[in-house]
Amino acid sequence: MPKPPSRIEKTSEKSRGKRAELARWIAETQPAVIGEDEFDRLRRALAPVSENYLRRLLREAGIPLDPLIEGVRQTSFGELESTLLALLDEYEKGDGARRAEVRRLVIVAKDHARWAARDPEKRPDKEEMILWMVTWLENPPVFRDWVTLRRKRM
Repeated sequence: MPKPPSRIEKTSEKSRGKRAELARWIAETQPAVIGEDEFDRLRRALAPVSENYLRRLLREAGIPLDPLIEGVRQTSFGELESTLLALLDEYEKGDGARRAEVRRLVIVAKDHARWAARDPEKRPDKEEMILWMVTWLENPPVFRDWVTLRRKRM
C-alpha cells in the first residue's frame, strides 16, 4: 500500500498546481502588465492563494506588474529604491483612499523588514532598508531627494 503524501509533498503539489494554473491563464490572456483588475481576477481564479505568493509567481513569470501589485521589493537597495519611487508616483497622483493603500503596502514591507532584521546576518541591510521605508512614510515628497543623497553616502 503506497504511503500517503506528507504535508510538504502536498504543499509542493499545491504550489505546482498554482504555478500551472497561472501559466494557463497567462497563455490564454497574454497580459502586457498585471494591474489591479487582473490581479483581483487571478486571486479569485487561483483561490485560495496569498497575495505574496501570487506576486512571487508573477515575478517569476516575468510579467511586468503595476506598482501597487509589485509592492516594495527588498532583495537589493536598487529594487527597494525603484519600487519605493514607483509607489511615490502612485501616492502623489492618488486620492485619499489610494494614498492609504500605498502607505499600507510600505508599512507591511517595513514590518517584514523588521522581522527579517532579527537574523544577525541580514540585520545591517534590513535596518538600512527600514530607515528608507520609515523616511518614505514620514514624508513621502522628500523621499526622492533624500534617497539620492543617501545613496551617495552609502
